[in-house]
Amino acid sequence: MQYQAQQQYGASASSSSSYSVNDPMRRIERMAAENAVVMFSMTSCCMCHAVKRLFCGMGVKTTVYELDEDPRGKEIEKALMRLMGSSSAVPAVFIGGKLIGSMDRVMASHINGSLVPLLKSAGALWL
Repeated sequence: MQYQAQQQYGASASSSSSYSVNDPMRRIERMAAENAVVMFSMTSCCMCHAVKRLFCGMGVKTTVYELDEDPRGKEIEKALMRLMGSSSAVPAVFIGGKLIGSMDRVMASHINGSLVPLLKSAGALWL
C-alpha cells in the first residue's frame, strides 16, 4: 500500500503555548497541515479501508493516523467527532490541510469529479 502510517501524535517543539500542545483540536490542525493528504483512521474500520484503497488506486500518498494504535487516540477521536459534527470520527480526511469529511464526502467528490482537482491543488496528484 502507498499510504504512510503514523503513530506519533506528540506536539511540535514550535508550539507557542502549553495550551496548544495539549489541545486535541490544535494537534489535529497541525497534523492535517503536515502532508498533502491526511486521514485519521481505525485499523478495523471498513470505511477507512475503502478510502485508503481509493487513494492507493489513484496513486495518492496518504498519511494515515491510526487512532486505535496511539495512546492519545481517544482524545483525538473525540475532537474529530466535534469537528465533523458526527457520532463517528473516522475516517476523517484532510486534503491540503482542509477537512473534506468522511467516506461519503470523499466518495461523492470522487464521483462528481471534484476530488482530482482538490488533490492536484494540494500537490498530491500529478495527472
